Amino acid sequence: MGRRPVIAGNWKMYKTKDEALAFIYAINLSVPEKDVVETVICAPAVYLRDLVQREEDNLRIGAQTMHHADEGAYTGEISPAMLKSIGIEYVIIGHSERRAYYNETDESVNLKVHAAVNKDIIPIICVGESLDIREAGTTNQVVEAQVRAAYLNMDAEKAMKTIIAYEPIWAIGTGKTATPEQANETIKAIRGVMEDIYGKIFAEEIRILYGGSVNVKNVESLLAESDIDGALVGGASLDPSAYLTLVNAALKKAS
Repeated sequence: MGRRPVIAGNWKMYKTKDEALAFIYAINLSVPEKDVVETVICAPAVYLRDLVQREEDNLRIGAQTMHHADEGAYTGEISPAMLKSIGIEYVIIGHSERRAYYNETDESVNLKVHAAVNKDIIPIICVGESLDIREAGTTNQVVEAQVRAAYLNMDAEKAMKTIIAYEPIWAIGTGKTATPEQANETIKAIRGVMEDIYGKIFAEEIRILYGGSVNVKNVESLLAESDIDGALVGGASLDPSAYLTLVNAALKKAS
């Protein structure tokens, strides 16, 4: 059996509580079985408990970030223990917006990845390059460094409980998208890094998503590529019908 596709929606700082609940009610019974396609909605922290209480058997709710410590004097932060206690199973770590605006570093990403896995929360680890790096031809070197930093001091058993999302920074929220071939080439390079760290079998099994202006028009061509195992989606995940279209593309890949 091949790698199970993942469609993870990242709502960022959008939706009121009523809008969030309406979305969940609209898609809850329409997503496929989680053993076929993993469907995840990463929502603002204030709604997480409400959404977890309303998720059905196949939809899962994730967080958009977390602190690495279980508790402490960190005003405004949310710990992995807190997320686990309300039933959260996924968390985005190292998104480019967190790196750019909130001082997320390779070192803090590594701490958070360890903390998530230790609490049986699946981290969706974001890596990606700026336009300057893409144009300079050093994408693979930069992304490799991010991947190696994220998995520092992590054994293969724990690492297999993670998901990687390749998100070129220049394609996030810009309407620009890496071509399917570009995205697949970089994801293949990431898979090569994982093979170097953990071996060939591991590299063939780890899921690697693409993110960056994924929408209903381009999702099928992206998922048709050999090494792209799903998508981390921003704007297109805010509309229930659009989200289900993305999920159906993943279902097609899984079949």
